[in-house]
Amino acid sequence: MSKTETPAAAGQGAPMLREVKEAMAGFVQGMRDFQDDVETKFQQTEERLTMLDRKSHISARPHLAGASDATAPHTAAFDSYVRTGDDDALRGLELEGKAMSTAVNSDGGYLVDSQTTETIRSILLSTASLRSVASVVNVEATSFDVLIDHSDVSSGWQTEAGTLAESSTPVLDRISIPLYELSALPKASQRLLDDAAFDVETWLAGRIANTFARAEAASFINGDGSEQPRGFLDYAIVENDSWGWDSLGYIPTGTAGGVGNGDAIADIVYALGAVYRSNGTFVMNSKTAGMIRKLKDADDRFLWADGLAAAQPARLMGYPVLIAEDMPDPGVDAFPIAFGDFRAGYTVAERPDIRILRDPFSAKPHVLFYATKRVGGGVTDFAAIKLLKFGIS
Repeated sequence: MSKTETPAAAGQGAPMLREVKEAMAGFVQGMRDFQDDVETKFQQTEERLTMLDRKSHISARPHLAGASDATAPHTAAFDSYVRTGDDDALRGLELEGKAMSTAVNSDGGYLVDSQTTETIRSILLSTASLRSVASVVNVEATSFDVLIDHSDVSSGWQTEAGTLAESSTPVLDRISIPLYELSALPKASQRLLDDAAFDVETWLAGRIANTFARAEAASFINGDGSEQPRGFLDYAIVENDSWGWDSLGYIPTGTAGGVGNGDAIADIVYALGAVYRSNGTFVMNSKTAGMIRKLKDADDRFLWADGLAAAQPARLMGYPVLIAEDMPDPGVDAFPIAFGDFRAGYTVAERPDIRILRDPFSAKPHVLFYATKRVGGGVTDFAAIKLLKFGIS
């Protein structure tokens, strides 16, 4: 290339360079404008969110709309059925969920509406029953099976060249808890049902709950397993030194009909395995509690301690006490005290629904309400419960 061509090429490149610089400057300015616009919009959005947040926290702010109650149609229809026997509204309802189906079952009757069912359940749970400390499961079948593995996986310290012994064949035991039908039959006059001021649902829930609670509490402790749950005192009871599966172990107090100096209380606590002891609960009735709360240790301190707050259970040697009136009274060779981890040791299986059948004919001029539920119970871990025997041996 000659000397005359070089200046010419340089002259042609100068306008191109200026165009590139101008384009870059325009691009940078555009990016700055875009950034400013985004920041402005972000700040406006943040201000709106802050304003909405402040408004939502104002306690006097009126509600925009009341929360809709999905079960309101069923509640009204159920109330009409209870008062007058009119089941047309119930037949026409279709609620979501299997457990709340309004179809008539083979025995007749309708499911209790959700509000009434929860009222019954809350009263049952607050009653002094084994239900409050046991394991409660909801099932849809006619029984509840628990599989128990009695075997253990072999273990040992392993060397590089050593061999690990094979595990033994698993030994599985099946415990079946059948469900039985529990019923209640409260009665009311038609005149009382016609009174609009009478809260029929609260009354009905209270009467059914009281009946169910008494029946359940008795069967979970003393039931024989014949058309009712099997109570833990119905199983074989053997001295703890001879204890084996399918039976409950007991500790004697050494005093016929009494607890002696109270050393047996410590014996029953430490007769229970450490894996269960941390969740242990004493179960006894009021007569036994009146006897036990008088016991003192060698330093003249009571073994019994009342709850530190309202609704808190009393404690014996640091463990909570459940007062269940269906436990045996103190007596010679009686078993008035149980101690154990009942959440592991006893299982209550139940269907989640409660059915009501209105009967205006059998007890005229009164109306009967036939309420039923299905429930079962049984010991599922025999190592988790120990008994105290008021006897010499």
